Parts: sequence; C-alpha cells; structure tokens
Amino acid sequence: MFIGKIPPQLGNLSNLQYLFLASSRWNVGYYSFYNGTYSTDITWLSQLTILEYLDMTLVNLSTIIHWLPVVNMLPTLKFLRLFACQLRTCPDSLQLSNLTSIETLDLSENDFHKRSRPNWFWDLTSLKYLDISENGFYGPFPDEIGNMTAIVELDFIENNLVGMIPSSMKNLCNLEKLSSAGNNMNGSITKLFHRLPNCSWNKLQGLFLGESNLTGSLPSAPVQRLSNLSQLYLAHNSLTGHVPLWIGELTKLKSLVLISNNLDGVIHEGHLSRLENLKELVLSDNSIAIRVSPKWVPPFSLEYIHLRSCQLGPKFPTWLRWQTHASSLDISNTSISDMIPDWFWISASSVKFLNIQNNQITGALPSTMEFISGKEMDFSSNQLGGPIPKLPINITGLDLSQNNLVGPLPLDFGAPRLETLLLYNNMISGAIPSSFCKLRSLQLLDLSGNNLNGSITNCLVNESNTNMTGLSITNLSLRNNNLSGAFPLLLQKCTRLIFLDLSNNQFSGTLPAWIGEKLLSLSFLRLRSNMFYGHIPVELTKLVTLQYLDLAYNNISGSIPRSISNCTGMAQTRGNSDNLRYAFNYISGVNDNVLVVYSENFTVLTKGQERLYTGEIIYMVNLDLSCNSITGEIPAEIGALVALKNLNLSWNNFIRKIPGNIGALIQVESLDLSHNDLSGEIPSNLSALTSLSRLNLSYNNLRGKIPTGNQLQTLEDPESIYIGNPGLCGPPLSWNCPEPELVPSTRDREHQEDGSSDMVLLLFVIGSGYVMGLWVVFCTFLFKRRWSAAWYLLCDSLYDRVYLQVAVTWASLRGKING
Repeated sequence: MFIGKIPPQLGNLSNLQYLFLASSRWNVGYYSFYNGTYSTDITWLSQLTILEYLDMTLVNLSTIIHWLPVVNMLPTLKFLRLFACQLRTCPDSLQLSNLTSIETLDLSENDFHKRSRPNWFWDLTSLKYLDISENGFYGPFPDEIGNMTAIVELDFIENNLVGMIPSSMKNLCNLEKLSSAGNNMNGSITKLFHRLPNCSWNKLQGLFLGESNLTGSLPSAPVQRLSNLSQLYLAHNSLTGHVPLWIGELTKLKSLVLISNNLDGVIHEGHLSRLENLKELVLSDNSIAIRVSPKWVPPFSLEYIHLRSCQLGPKFPTWLRWQTHASSLDISNTSISDMIPDWFWISASSVKFLNIQNNQITGALPSTMEFISGKEMDFSSNQLGGPIPKLPINITGLDLSQNNLVGPLPLDFGAPRLETLLLYNNMISGAIPSSFCKLRSLQLLDLSGNNLNGSITNCLVNESNTNMTGLSITNLSLRNNNLSGAFPLLLQKCTRLIFLDLSNNQFSGTLPAWIGEKLLSLSFLRLRSNMFYGHIPVELTKLVTLQYLDLAYNNISGSIPRSISNCTGMAQTRGNSDNLRYAFNYISGVNDNVLVVYSENFTVLTKGQERLYTGEIIYMVNLDLSCNSITGEIPAEIGALVALKNLNLSWNNFIRKIPGNIGALIQVESLDLSHNDLSGEIPSNLSALTSLSRLNLSYNNLRGKIPTGNQLQTLEDPESIYIGNPGLCGPPLSWNCPEPELVPSTRDREHQEDGSSDMVLLLFVIGSGYVMGLWVVFCTFLFKRRWSAAWYLLCDSLYDRVYLQVAVTWASLRGKING
C-alpha cells in the first residue's frame, strides 16, 4: 500500500537481483482506483547492473519518454513487467540490444497506439513469454513472429490487429499458449487451425481466440491430436454448425468456452463422458441442445456451468444433481417447464452466482434458503409461488420479480449485505415491515406491482437509537400497490435517493417541505395518481438535480412556484451522469453469468399516449402537473426549463396568457395546455419549437390568429389542437380571420372631417327650409278661411274624379272576364 514517488536511492542497491515495485488497484463499479505510486525518472535503474527480475506493475510512468534505453542497460535482465504503467512510447528498434537474456516481457495495458510493426521486441529471439495485449497496436499480425522460435506464450488480446495469423507461425515449435482474443482475424476457423504450428500441436495447452470474427464450422476432425489442450476459448465469434465429437477426446480439457456463437445441434454423453478434468462448461447463447440420459452421472465436477439460452428442458436436467461444487450456475432461458426438485437446493447450496430466470419453473423457495451460499441470485420471470423465506446471510443481489409469490414480506430478511432487491410484479400482500430498517446496504428496491397496503413504517423516526445513520438507497419504486397514509417519513433518512416512485397508490396529505431539504440528490419524483392535496411546496424547487416531476392526477392546488427555474435539472440534460446510470441500470454477475440485470422502466404519458421507457429514461426531462386544481398564471420562469421534453399542464385552472417566452423550450416534444382557462393570443414564437411533435391547446379561451411555420405545419390532426377556443381563427381552422379595418391617413381624415361638417350644414339648411315652408302654409290656412275652403274643395273634386275612373275601369274588366 505504498504511495507517492519511488525513491531513486533504490539505485544504490547495486547487488539487487529482484526488484518488485508493483502497485495495486481495486475496482468499484466501472471505476478503477490505484494506490498512486509513480516515477518521473528511472535512470537510477541503470545502476542495478545484475538485476534479473523487474516488476513495476501499475506504477505511473506516463511522463517518461525514453524508458527503453534505461532498461537496455540491464544485460542480465530475464523478467520485465511494465503492466499498465501508462507508457506512451514504444521505439521501433534498438541499435545495440543488451537484452539478450530476457525471457518474459509484459507490456500489456499501456497507451502505445501504433502499428504492430516495426517494434523493438520482435528482435528478442530469447523470449519465451510475450504479452502486448490492450495497447492499441494496429495493422496486420507481423511476420516477425516466426523469428521468435523460443516463444512459449504469445498474447495479443484486445488490440486492433487484422487478418489471419501469419504462416510464419509454423516455426513456433515451443508454443504452448496463443491468446489473440479481441482482434479481427476475419477468417475461417478451419484455416486458423491449419496455420497453427504442427511441431507444437502436442504441446499446445491454451487457445484463446474469442471476439476474433472467426467464421465457419469447427473441423470435423482436428488437424493433429491436441492431447495437452486444457483451455479452448472461442467465445463471441460467428461459428456455425455442430460441436464436433473430437472435443470429447480432449481428456485434459479444463475450460470449454464457446459462448455467443451460432452453433447448433446436440451435445450428448459422447461429447462429455471422457472430460474428467473439465471445470468450466460455458456454452451460453447458442442453439445447442444438451441431451443426456436422466440416469447419466457426469465424470466431472464443474465450477462454472453457463448454459444460458441452450435447450435443456422441458424437464429439469437431472445431471446437475451431481454438480455440488459449482460456484456459478446459469441455466436461464433454457425452456425448462417443470417443478424445481428438492435436490436442486442441496446441489446449489454452494453456488454463489445462481441464475434460473426466464423459464417456466414452478414450486416454492425452500425454507432453508438462508443456508445457501448465494451471493447473487436471479429467479425472475418464472412461476414460483409461496412466501419469501429468510434470505442467505451473504447475499448482495436478489431478483424474484415476475413470479407468483404470495403472502407478506418476511419480518426478518436476514441479509445485512443486501444491495439489490427486486420483487416487482408478484402478488405479495400486507404491509412493509420495519425489518427494512436493518437493510443498511440496500441501494435498489423495487416492490412495484404487488398488493401491498397500509402505511409505510416510520421505524427510523421512532427508533430508540437516535444515532442511526441514513439508508443507502438510491432507487425506490413502490408504484402500483395499495399503500396509503401520508408521505412516508421514512424517506427523511434516504438522503442518497435519486429515483422515487410512489405513483398509483392511495397516499394522501400534503407534500412536506423537507423533500427539498433532505432529498437533495433526487432527480426523478413520480407521485401521480394518489390523493395528495395542498400547494406545491416552494422548498421542492431546491432540488436542483430534479429533471422529472410528475404530480398528475392528485388534488394539488395553489400556483406553480416561480422559483421552479431553480430546478436546473430541467434546464440541462444530465442523462450521462454516472450517478443516474448506476441508479437506473444495474448489472452484476461473474464472467459470462450475467445476474440481476435491472433497467428502470415505466410508462410516461407523453405525445398523447403512454410510452414505455427503459434504460433511456435517464434522458427524459419531464414536468407533468396535469389533472389537478392548480390556479394562477403559468409563470414565465417555466421558459427557463429549456431541457424539457414533455410539459403537461392540462386539466387545471390556469388563467391569463400563455407565457410569451414559451418558444424558449426548444427541446420540448410534447406540450399540453388543454382544458384550462387561458386567454389572449397564442404567442407567435410557438413556431420556434422545432422539436415539437404533439401540441394540445384545446378548450381554453384563446383568441386571435393561430401562428404558423416550422413544426406547427407538420402536426397531426391540427384542428383538434385548437378545438374549444371559439375566438381562434385562421389555418388550420376552416374560418378565416376578419380583414382588419384600414386606418385612414392624416389628409384623408382632414377631408373626411371637412366633408362631415359641410354635410351637417346642408342638412341643417334643408331641415330649416322644410319646417319654414310647412309653417307658412299652416299659417295661411289658419288666417285665410276662403283659401282653406278652396283648398278642401279642390281636394274633394280630385278625389271624386279618381274614384269614378277606378270604378268604371273595374266594371269593364269584370264584364270581359264573365263574358
């Protein structure tokens, strides 16, 4: 556990023959941690003139360019390991090489990134062990390999070498191990077998050729007898055809790894009965059927049994009964449709990594499950029933999801190291017990889709031990149950919580302010379809990492806090955050036995329909407050949430105008403001939402002309978007907006004003004259009786003449008609 700079005073130890300075590293999740030893100058090594063995594994030498000339000054050196030293240079050649005694050279996991040839190490004819894996070497396999006639082990794993191994390899008569996995040979497996050196065929012990893009079928008979082969690794290629019978003749074979090819056919007792030394049987992800007699007793005792997606069923394979020392067993997706036998739990008692998921296995979990050695176990997607027993004490991950488990949760889980517990989609009933408070390492808990009821225990609040620290949980899903009561006080101790889903339950009461004070890491909060009421607490907007808030289908009232803009998680996409990825996606297991695979998934109401999101949910930025009783204006601050992909404020009581900066939400794909009391015109910058694929503004009091352009022209069923707004007009609606009245110019207004005054004067003069004329006639008749009598006589005379004329005409017409 030394750290820091390696002291150059080590060079004073002139009699030193063995110098072992290897550092160490450890892995946590996807991260690797190093002790931190380093050196910026290794010239002191040249003083160790009789040094034979030098190992500087994981020592940081990244600043050293000319490391090879220093090493070349050690003529007695036989062993050199510079594994993962972050070296960046690898010279093409040495003018005068002193490394004539070197037998082992390990330069793996550095940063050379250069062509495979020329390179200085191809001239080391004394080499027996060469490891240059994971260095970024590219180009063809070098012909110079044929000059290394002393070579015993050759390792090219995980470079970018292309093409088939050179024919010069036939000169390597001492070859015992060839590792070239992770390169691109891009050729026939039969051709590769023919290029292996005939002279070393009986010496060959290990062939590691996985992920090499090899094609074709394995030879029906080997080119030569591989009598000493103990490890055959051909995983992740494109091999086809049957597994040949000569595999069964490799009596020294310990590892047979053919995972992830296109192999088919049947493996029977003839393939397996002579493999007494076999420890690893890894055939997963092929179409191979294993057919042996139910009474067959295998000669081997396997440690790794990985048969995922092979054909083992429909009956439970009885030959597994004799595999009592296996540490990893994967028989998932193997078409087993049978009751799990009692002997299986005895045989599997030593298995640490157990995977039987995705079959049709029935039966119940054993009451003695706590005595199993299991560390990670996956029983998901079967038909297991019965209650959940006490769990193994060492277990860290358990997946029992999508079965038929019933009864209450155990009062004592008995698993203090448990980190992942998946029980979703069963028929578990009863309340959540206080024993959850003892699961201090638990990080992922999914109890969704069960029949749980009652309120969640407040054990941490009422616990007599007031010094209890918080829980480690980061992902908690309790959706689709019958849980009730107030917002769980238990969550106050879950300060690492990133994802919380309480949707589709019967929780009630107000949302506590401490959500925004205790759960500062919260990114996803789903509370939809409950009975919460009251205002949205302002403290909720202190959750700066919050990118998904769903309060739909509750009875939330009040207004949206203007401090909503503090939720910067909605203003910038954080989907690449490591914390999010680890909280939402969980994979564990050993080697090819992938166990307890979990990817958070749920449906999101967006674009007018429910859509299932799985691993990509980490990129979803959502604000859904629909179907509540929220009042007031839609705050302009909502325009700051520019990373939103889904905004749903429908079925509330929002009033006044749509915020004018709504066009700032450039990533929004679905926008629903329907069924509110919004008024005014639709902001013209709505057309700036170029990612928009669904819009709903129906049933408001909007008016004016509908904006056009960009995405607004491509939306489906456009009339339904604006229905229920009688004041709107223009395309895509069928009625046009009224033409605007022309505004007259100043000169026109002056002419109109002059014309209007003249007309008033004219009408006044005419009216006055008319009144004066009538008044003159009236006065004349009033004071001149003779004139008035003459006037009336004239009127009577005219009347008589008109009447006589009409009567005569009428009589004449009647006579003609009757005639």
